[in-house]
Amino acid sequence: MTAGTRLDAYHFYDDEWESYEQLRESFEWEVPDRFNMATYVCDRWAEDKGRVALFAEDEDGNTATYTFWQLRNITNQLANHLRERGVEPGDRIGVNTPQRPAAVIAHVACWKLGAMSVPLSTLFGPDAVGYRLADCDAVAAVVDESNAETLREARTDLPDLETVLTVGDVDRRDDETDLWDAIEDYSREFEPVETDPEDDAVLIYTSGTTGDPKGVRHAHRMLLGHLPLFITTFGNVDLQAGDVFWTPAEWAWIASLFDVVVPALFYGKPVVAYNGGQFDPETAFDLLERYGVTNFFAPPTALRMMMQVEETDGYDVGSLRAIASGGESLGETIADWAGETFDGAVVHEGYGQTEANLLVGECTALAESREGSMGLPGPGHEIAIVDPDTAEATVESGEVGEIAVRYENDPVCFKEYWNKPAKTERKVRNGWLLTEDLGTMDDDGYVSFKSRKDDVIISAGYRIGPEEVEDSIAGHDAVADAAVIGVPDDERGEVPKAFVVLSSGRNPSDALRTAIREHVRERLAKYEYPREIEFVDELPKTATGKVRRASLEDS
Repeated sequence: MTAGTRLDAYHFYDDEWESYEQLRESFEWEVPDRFNMATYVCDRWAEDKGRVALFAEDEDGNTATYTFWQLRNITNQLANHLRERGVEPGDRIGVNTPQRPAAVIAHVACWKLGAMSVPLSTLFGPDAVGYRLADCDAVAAVVDESNAETLREARTDLPDLETVLTVGDVDRRDDETDLWDAIEDYSREFEPVETDPEDDAVLIYTSGTTGDPKGVRHAHRMLLGHLPLFITTFGNVDLQAGDVFWTPAEWAWIASLFDVVVPALFYGKPVVAYNGGQFDPETAFDLLERYGVTNFFAPPTALRMMMQVEETDGYDVGSLRAIASGGESLGETIADWAGETFDGAVVHEGYGQTEANLLVGECTALAESREGSMGLPGPGHEIAIVDPDTAEATVESGEVGEIAVRYENDPVCFKEYWNKPAKTERKVRNGWLLTEDLGTMDDDGYVSFKSRKDDVIISAGYRIGPEEVEDSIAGHDAVADAAVIGVPDDERGEVPKAFVVLSSGRNPSDALRTAIREHVRERLAKYEYPREIEFVDELPKTATGKVRRASLEDS
């Protein structure tokens, strides 16, 4: 394999397609005999010394630019350092940094060694960091100044963690080394380990909403599984020479690292790395303008916050062509606002999860968008709605069942849960990887999400998906955000209760409660409107931005 190897299957944006159906029918996976992600996302672009990989900026306005040539040299130096420190193929290395170049550098260096990178959120406390690093027996970690003290607390119970490299302004201890000081004297030459596509590359832990977090074990081939939907949903089958990608989401999650960062680098496109702390909608507009961002990925919550910015005419954001989102329903309100604000930019919803990401999505260049739908199965992915109890048969068109993806020969699917074979067996049954999400598929293949299997509300025999109700509530002009759970009811068993965050300048009142109920009654089934509404200042959310329903149920 040469550094310039091109995998033609993943460049179908160069061709003309009459329909999405034609694209899906013609697509076939291309998985080389030897495949190391580091070679494809870094080294093969390095000979073009002026090609930019990362635009970096922090909240103080400090900026830096990294080319692929620089990225190759630095990751080679880090790989050499880690090898000398005893890191071997298959070892696990924690990456505990926010959105900054060191995160990419650490991941790529791990892959060059044949080691596994373990993304860790800087929002994690010592128990969360310690559990994950202990569970995978990590031998090294790269940690940012924002979480260095947290790692120190956790490290007392991590005897295998022999190497800690710090990034940023850290008052280091004797058993810690600054990343840049550590690599300074090492060679810029390093031959990446030749890995099989099935070799381990990344261990990403689930959020652990039930039980301990599970380590999701992914192979190098996982990147290839992300590329079809990256092109269709994130690029609208239109990748161009001047494209720039950005997501405000922290890079510790599969939906940021492998929806945006790694696929963009695979295609030689620059990514904006903004280390600015908590999301600020006006800063987002500023970054979109200054870096000429063409492709933007943001959770619906972030887009709703941007909708609250009153004066947007002063921002020149005409470069933006495609906005992708996921994690919760978008709704027509966001799509309409984005189309107007960003001069006709398309808005696409995508769907996936840590175990099998980027499975379903919209692609308006080739297929119409349908209200309430997440789009169509991505090229190469076989998606079905199966019986949620048996997983033995697909359900009828339009009937609610469990969303599933054919497991074998789909490179995006995880290998297994780390040291949890019983949980892996429950996740993969009858040839299907079961998402534990309920949804429907219509006669044309459009997939709609209804709820998590354990979130569904059963009221007087009716099954109610809370996300659909939340989306309807959020469409009211007085609402900034909403979450819905089921609460006990003597007559109906359960009824929907809504927790509502109001838009700026709006005040709680009984009249507003009535107005929101009627708003939902007019748009959804009569049994779906929230019987109870509680106004709150904010919603409890996980580090990935998803509503923490268990916290609402306990309130």
